[in-house]
Amino acid sequence: MTFYDGQYPFYSHERRQWVFNVQCIIIIIVFLVFALSFIVIFPGIRGRGRISWACRIITSLFIGAVIVAVNFTSDWEVGSVSATTTYKSFSNSVVNADIGLHVGLNGINITLKGNPIHQINETINYNEEFVWRFGSDYIEYYNDGLKKGLPNPILYVAEKFTQYNPCGMFAQYRISGHYASACMWVAFCSWVISNILFSMPSFIYGAYMTFVTSAFIIFSLISFSTVKNVSFCNIQFGTDVLQTEFGASFWLTLATGLLCFFIGITFIVLDRCVPEKLKAFFNTIEDDEEEYYQELYVNEYCRHPDV
Repeated sequence: MTFYDGQYPFYSHERRQWVFNVQCIIIIIVFLVFALSFIVIFPGIRGRGRISWACRIITSLFIGAVIVAVNFTSDWEVGSVSATTTYKSFSNSVVNADIGLHVGLNGINITLKGNPIHQINETINYNEEFVWRFGSDYIEYYNDGLKKGLPNPILYVAEKFTQYNPCGMFAQYRISGHYASACMWVAFCSWVISNILFSMPSFIYGAYMTFVTSAFIIFSLISFSTVKNVSFCNIQFGTDVLQTEFGASFWLTLATGLLCFFIGITFIVLDRCVPEKLKAFFNTIEDDEEEYYQELYVNEYCRHPDV
């Protein structure tokens, strides 16, 4: 069975992973390599320096991994609805299916899974991506979906996000996503600078940069959350409406921003109130080495009392 120009209206294709895509897997592997490298050198750290280094490295890697990974996830905002709806164009056949919408900073994923998955002699299990990042044309993705003959529910939801749709979703989500992504990349740069400053004697400036990292993460969340302040057209299937809410990436980013804020404020307060304890936390290895060399000097002095 063919459609126009030899295109098959319903086709077998590889399903896209909408949360952990290739970019996320690469990022996770990179940060895991850094973590394993630290585990390898961890036994060589003496004394109280182990606790200090462990806290700093693990926390820093977690923050960096989250900042980078959430730029590529598709669950900043999620929603789903179970409805009975038409399935094919030019057909009166209806199916009962779960329609899911997953919004990220760079585009959306639309899922369609039959309930049950096998209906009208077909396997209903789709996961399609439509991207609006710079260098990509959302309309082109949508037109490709039309040519491939995607099911009506997927095309209906995707059409709501097209550029010239009167609902206005495309402009709001695209602009909010771009600004949120830009803030996250600035937060990543400030995270790198804070790690460099923490390794220097002027580590208090690292606390300031951690606070800056927190600020840009919060700015990113504020930018994305502005989509909730605009009233959109309902995505409706019969009497059922697809409602969305903030997803895992949004809340994980919020937790990371609060963690950076807590770290930055804590170090700044400690530097003002008890700076010696903060220096001890960052310089325990150096203190241990100084004590070690002092002990050697005393032992040498006891062996040669005539000196």
